[in-house]
Amino acid sequence: MLRNYSNSRTLGDNIRLGTLTAFTAGTINIASLLIFLSFTSNVTGHYAILAAEISKGNWSQVAVVGLWIFLFFFGSFVSNFIVINFNKRSKYFAHSMPLVLEIICLLFVGIYGQFYYQKTLEETEYLVALMLFATGLQNGLTASISNFSVKTTHLTGTTTDLGILFSMFTQKKFRKNGELVGRAKLLLSIMVAYVLGAVFSGLTYYYLEFRVFYVISLCLLVVIGYDAYKIHIRHFNTQYRYSKIYKKATVMAYLYDKIHGIPEIKAEMKDKREKKRKLVFED
Repeated sequence: MLRNYSNSRTLGDNIRLGTLTAFTAGTINIASLLIFLSFTSNVTGHYAILAAEISKGNWSQVAVVGLWIFLFFFGSFVSNFIVINFNKRSKYFAHSMPLVLEIICLLFVGIYGQFYYQKTLEETEYLVALMLFATGLQNGLTASISNFSVKTTHLTGTTTDLGILFSMFTQKKFRKNGELVGRAKLLLSIMVAYVLGAVFSGLTYYYLEFRVFYVISLCLLVVIGYDAYKIHIRHFNTQYRYSKIYKKATVMAYLYDKIHGIPEIKAEMKDKREKKRKLVFED
């Protein structure tokens, strides 16, 4: 999900990344709505509030809402900044770091809300700001590494694109276009995952309250851990193959044999080689 970049990504990579991050975005959005009475996975509504507060001349609220919008923007900025500056060193590190920062933000909201939150207006404004920064990180990351194919924190563009695609599918030539069909599958999976995350948050919030942010963090850890697992397994197998090609014992090969066992054919060949060595020695 995080190893590949831009056009090297497959449809499966984007669907896996899109569904898991959309699920977390839906969960975050409903949790923030129930707790803080504010949406935090997108800033469309905040732009409307900003304009309304400007027309009223309520400059203190203009500053607050303007800060919220800026932090969502800044989250996207930070994500792409990390990706483009650290991509050559390690794609996995560059792509996972924004999610690590998002997890830190969400854990802070969960811990503070569970133990210290006094339901004051100032606390609410700061926590909403932090959550907007976190979702900006997520949206910036998914859009950046997928060449703008995956955006998971809001469904406005997704719904529009699906409407366009379904209108195209009324013609047979477009239904046979694999790229368009794949795009529709991706958008549908994001939409369904977002709704499921929102439903999950609505059903569990009254039992978990602020602990729902721990569940969201766990989902993001799955995204990070999936690729870490794949990378280490691939490295493990590569080291094993090299050791067999060059007939050189390595720790990786030893561990591989211990975990998977030595096949009977290889065991027989090993016994034959040992017998030959003994015969030569005896001669």
